[in-house]
Amino acid sequence: MYFPIYLYIAVLLLAGLLSTRLMKKLKLPNVTGYILTGIIMGPFLFGLFFNNFSYEGIKDGIIFQYIQQISWVSSVALGFIAFSIGTSFKASLLKSVGKRVLIITVLEALEASLLVILALMIAHFIVPDTVPWSLVLTLGAIASATAPAATLMVIKQYNAKGNFVNTLLPVVALDDAVALILFAILFQMAKGLSLGQEVSAYLTIGKPLIEIALSLGIGAVIGVIVTFLNRFFQSRNNRLVLCIVTVFASIGLYKLFQLEQLGGFELSSLLMCMVSGAIYTNFAKEYNNKTLDLLDRFTSPIYMVFFIISGASLDLTIFASDAVLTVVIVASLYLVSRVVGKWLGAFSGAVISKAEPNVRKYLGFALIPQAGVAIGLATNASALFSANPATAKVGALIIAIVLTSTLIYELIGPFVSKWALTKAGAITVTPPNEDTPKAKG
Repeated sequence: MYFPIYLYIAVLLLAGLLSTRLMKKLKLPNVTGYILTGIIMGPFLFGLFFNNFSYEGIKDGIIFQYIQQISWVSSVALGFIAFSIGTSFKASLLKSVGKRVLIITVLEALEASLLVILALMIAHFIVPDTVPWSLVLTLGAIASATAPAATLMVIKQYNAKGNFVNTLLPVVALDDAVALILFAILFQMAKGLSLGQEVSAYLTIGKPLIEIALSLGIGAVIGVIVTFLNRFFQSRNNRLVLCIVTVFASIGLYKLFQLEQLGGFELSSLLMCMVSGAIYTNFAKEYNNKTLDLLDRFTSPIYMVFFIISGASLDLTIFASDAVLTVVIVASLYLVSRVVGKWLGAFSGAVISKAEPNVRKYLGFALIPQAGVAIGLATNASALFSANPATAKVGALIIAIVLTSTLIYELIGPFVSKWALTKAGAITVTPPNEDTPKAKG
């Protein structure tokens, strides 16, 4: 049965749009609707109609292939998310919350990673063959990442403001930078342990630091160039194009530096976009506000497709395999220990930095969502492990556990983030029929 990809994309967008009406009735954030749309319209449910209602050969089916073909949208969406978060790093704001943000970010990321490693380490000592060290260290590194997209969309949807949001946004942004560093270090150790290789200082520490420094430097150069070029273009549409150039240039350079001729570096396009956004918002003050408003409108459907693809990526067949028990147990340990670690880290960081009471109590709950960056790291780890027959099982487990956890996080995470923002006083909810009274004539 022929089903054109353009028609499929149209159906995805329409289904995602309709899901927002249902989410409004259920008082849930739109992100949750997009994730559910992806699961329903993905290859493992909707795709059954084109595969004789059988999972056999489902990954060769037309819907699975379509999801693969449009998966590049995820990289672009993450780039725009990083750029948008970078624009929240205004110098005036960082001066007031800079030290606080750094302390909270480091502690919440490290404690989430540490608690996940400790929880899975216990499982390793009980069933070492089922939960190897490579799995423990890799999931521990991924645990530190949050989902800036989910948090950002909830903040924008409910127009959240105040000191809580001013602390949350930089924390979410810097959190992924810490996650990239931890992943680079712990994953190299995990590969060495799984293959019985010697863990070299260069691969474990040296190369990751070079990659981070290069990402920050290249992002700064892109930001300076885009800010300079803005002077020669007056219309918001042309300046919007320059913002788009920033994201695609960052992704392109990330791919370029992977070539062996350029050192085979795994740069971070997210860090590049983030730094570019920070430079843009601080050095293009006279014309960036209207452009960024236009950018928000432009990226809305891109974010929708990104979350739909994330939902569609969950391989439901794993729940019918022999590994289902392992996935359920490890995912449960991962889910609980990461949430506890995030909250404890955010709380302790807020106490040490003398943050406001609402930040101490509720910031950790707003850090629960996990999606794009975690999925990207898991996919990268899974691909590298799966390339070797000796570690292929670990690769399959990593992607299954992270995607299963991500589904749960993204279903409850946005709702919990909304709750935390409301309790912290960042969202002002106007009760029905209690709008400002009209003047009587």
